[in-house]
Amino acid sequence: MTSDSLKAWLGNSRRDEDAVEVGAVQRLAATLDQDPSVYRRGSELPESWYALLFGTLAQQHLLGPDGHPENRHLLPPFPGRRRMFAGRRTRFHQPLRVGEAVSRLSIVTSVEAKSGRSGAFTLLTLKHEISGTTGLAITEEQDVVYRQPLAPGAAETARAFVPIAETPAWSHPFVVDPVLLFRYSALTFNAHRIHYDLDYVRSVEGYPGLVVNGGLTALLLVETARPHLPGRIASYAARAISPLFAGEALAFNGRLTPDGASLWATGPNNGLAYRVELTLEGRPESAETLREEVGS
Repeated sequence: MTSDSLKAWLGNSRRDEDAVEVGAVQRLAATLDQDPSVYRRGSELPESWYALLFGTLAQQHLLGPDGHPENRHLLPPFPGRRRMFAGRRTRFHQPLRVGEAVSRLSIVTSVEAKSGRSGAFTLLTLKHEISGTTGLAITEEQDVVYRQPLAPGAAETARAFVPIAETPAWSHPFVVDPVLLFRYSALTFNAHRIHYDLDYVRSVEGYPGLVVNGGLTALLLVETARPHLPGRIASYAARAISPLFAGEALAFNGRLTPDGASLWATGPNNGLAYRVELTLEGRPESAETLREEVGS
């Protein structure tokens, strides 16, 4: 699509309804190796667990070859494009509670044709406003990249890992296996085949293995940091830098900062793959938003 035709989608909006279901919250707790019985109706939902909500609803015949819906009223059509999460900025206004009915207003706020190391792509930003029974609870801006399809038999460009010299206050080694990817994708109703279909990943997307969900990486970073945090999370900014794959030796690292915490995920050879900057309640907002140009 041309830049002019993309601009026609700016301001498109949609409202969806959902609920913070007890069973879904308990299943996510189990997936994160936590005690599910802690979470009952009326319990406060941990900030980053809102990923459970608003899984994309599309009838089976409307799914494209990659598992994403082909026909949407909210987003521009990108037939044949490869979709990847790029980043998000989230503010928590008040907690949601298990059992609560919620609604979400989604608005297309930016859509731009760009070019980077791996060729032409489109960067789209969606703003989500999630409200519970007592009003606005979460505001999120989410960046998604749509990239050109690979030629048949081509391999994805090698990752440009940059080793990070930053010293963490804590570091948790981790290996994401296919079972964890499956459970997270099932919980969030994410049918993107890069997370569960190895043949598709290798032959169509050109990756060497199953891709770890960006949302799962952010969630694991926050959950491994939570025991070290001296307060509630007020906001965070996340940016995907390089893809991570199932079976790799990863590490979830972090350290406290004056306004909250700086978290990062590393892949092989201590290569930086993902960053999250947290602001805690009662702390000044960080000047860093992590909304850098996406050039991968």
